[in-house]
Amino acid sequence: MARRRPTTVSTTPPTPGTPAIPPPETKKDQILELYKAGITEVAELAAITQSRPSYVASVLRDAGELPTYFDLYTSTTETMNVYSKYFAGHLGYKDEATARASVARIALLYDQFGRAGDRAGQHHALLMALTMFDRARWTGKMAEAAIFRDWLRERLAEVE
Repeated sequence: MARRRPTTVSTTPPTPGTPAIPPPETKKDQILELYKAGITEVAELAAITQSRPSYVASVLRDAGELPTYFDLYTSTTETMNVYSKYFAGHLGYKDEATARASVARIALLYDQFGRAGDRAGQHHALLMALTMFDRARWTGKMAEAAIFRDWLRERLAEVE
């Protein structure tokens, strides 16, 4: 007959000299340790730690290890290129008024870049609008997302 394990957990402290069992590592700790051990690909780190690539990238960015990675969740205050500074601190979607003000800023810059013939600047404006649209819709702010979507649709329907 097999012995049964007790169903209660002992509250007795370990005897002196017995090593304590360390708490489990956090995903953040695992990511940083693996990165320092030479595994530097975001996708590989994400697979090993069962994390999303955007989480891995944010952990590495915060640790100063991955300054050039950008995705949907990278803060718009991070400098992606020469155009980033024009949008930093000016975009949001917390409510419809904020979304409208953000689109007004994006539209202003898009038009200015267009007058200057700066297609890369216009592309960055479109990218910012798409980013804010996705952030709003994926956080359940559909009215705010629609404001960005409608502006984008108007730009995509333009033919020069």
